[in-house]
Amino acid sequence: MANVAEGVQWVKVASALAAGLCMGMGSMGPSLAQGMIGAKACESIGKKPENTNAIVRTMLVAMTFAESSSIYALLISLILLFIFAH
Repeated sequence: MANVAEGVQWVKVASALAAGLCMGMGSMGPSLAQGMIGAKACESIGKKPENTNAIVRTMLVAMTFAESSSIYALLISLILLFIFAH
């Protein structure tokens, strides 16, 4: 019986570690993408200030798509923490 309890503890440790790695790695890409989107939007507004409204709208849509992958990583890490660890 002690062997089973020890195995359950290892599953909890592995799921917590996997959740941390998932959030760490899953948030790096979207963060870099959002920085690049914002930089290019500022550059475009600086070049053509008369198109500011169109640039900002396009930037916000692109930011939404970039953020969605980090939300997926958050959902996976929450599943790992609360479903597999209990």
